[in-house]
Amino acid sequence: MAQKIQSNLVEPVATPQPNVPSLARVLRAQAVHRLQIGLFGLAAMLLLVGLANIIMDRARLAEEADAIPSMAETPAAKAASDPLADIGVVPAADPTAAAAKK
Repeated sequence: MAQKIQSNLVEPVATPQPNVPSLARVLRAQAVHRLQIGLFGLAAMLLLVGLANIIMDRARLAEEADAIPSMAETPAAKAASDPLADIGVVPAADPTAAAAKK
């Protein structure tokens, strides 16, 4: 029964059908659609590359900003700011600095 219904829906083709060319308007619409998709893809890639560049620049600036204060600190500056060594409760880390203060 199912085969009878299906055979009635699709008629068999005895000879090959010729390829009917599309209308000029349809071809132009397809070309415009392909162009729009391509331009959208290019714009999306440009935005992605720009965003990645901004992120990398910010990361590099943050890394440089973190590195500068650690390089500016010297052991002499740390020893001079030790209040216990200044009042003589503990020995100074740098004996020349303690002798210079006396």
